[in-house]
Order: sequence, then C-alpha cells, then structure tokens
Amino acid sequence: MTTRTARTKAGTRQRVLDVAEDLIARKGWSAAGVNEVLTAAGVPTGSFYHHFGSKDAFGRAVLENYFSAYLATMDEIAATPGTPAAQRLMRFWQQFHDKQTIDDCQGRCLVVKLAAEVSDLSETLRATLDEGTTGIIARVEQMLRAGEVDGSLQLDDDPAQLATWLYGSWLGASLLAKTSRDRRALDTAMTTTRRLLGV
Repeated sequence: MTTRTARTKAGTRQRVLDVAEDLIARKGWSAAGVNEVLTAAGVPTGSFYHHFGSKDAFGRAVLENYFSAYLATMDEIAATPGTPAAQRLMRFWQQFHDKQTIDDCQGRCLVVKLAAEVSDLSETLRATLDEGTTGIIARVEQMLRAGEVDGSLQLDDDPAQLATWLYGSWLGASLLAKTSRDRRALDTAMTTTRRLLGV
C-alpha cells in the first residue's frame, strides 16, 4: 500500500468516525444505523467491512476516537502553566457544563448517551466505555491531588473516591437535564462541586 493510499484510507476511516460520533450523540447507538453514517460520510456502503471488521469493532473505534480527544483535552487543561490546579479542575467542569447544556440540554457526551443503552447489549462497548470513564476519573483525581500539593484545594475526602463521586454526580445531572430539558440539575452540580472543593 502506498503512503498516499494509506493516508486516504486513514482519512476516510476518520471521516466515518467523526460523522458517526455526531450522529450517535444525537440519535443513540441503535437509531444511528451504519448505512446512515456511511451515507452522511460520503463513503460507499460496501466499504464498511474494509474499514471495520464488525459493528462492535466499529462502535469500539467510535468510542476510542471520542475518548482519545476527550482525554487529550483534559490533559491539556491539567497541563496549563501558571494556573492553580483548582482553577484547572473547575475549567474542566465548566466545559462539561457548557457542552451538556447545548441543544436544549441534549449535550454531546457519548457516555451519557450510550452507557445505559449499550452496556447490556455489547460487552465490547461496555468495556470500552469503562476504560474511557476510568481514564476521565483518573485525570480528575490527578487534578485533585495536584490541588492538594499546590495548596489550591483542601480536601476532606480521599481524592480517588471524590473523583469517582464527582464524575458520577455530573453524569447523573446530565441525565436529569436531558429528561427535563432544563439545565438546573447541571447548575446544581456546579454549585455543589464548588462547595465541596471550596472554590
């Protein structure tokens, strides 16, 4: 395979993943059919198995692509120079809040959209979601610990437990916001997070 062919193949695959992420975030796993994704991406339907071995492999690739970008953004926030860790952590929660309140509180978080839908349908997708959310929680924990070190946070709770609780609370608030089409649950999550962290 020539370098140009490899780049074209990689570009086509990435286009499919990007289109799929958007459609799945809006419609869910079951409703966003493979044919619809390929049509929207401008890729021939027959080439699906050329890029992905199965629908589960496709779903895993979509989630891995999503988490790769998500975790890279978290790493970028965490590495902001000259900023106390507490401010970096609150920047993350503010971005979470802002993304979940768009489109009448329908958000774009694939964890919120897919966790309940696919965890009982596909072990592959459940495990990929678990791996991704574990990475998110680990990064929240790292920022909490960094805040203890730089003095911007004084925590009463174990950072690992607090990170898990905070992320779970924000996911729950996102679900409530989706069902009510009202941002109050997310606003409450922000207020509670600030109170718990003392920022």
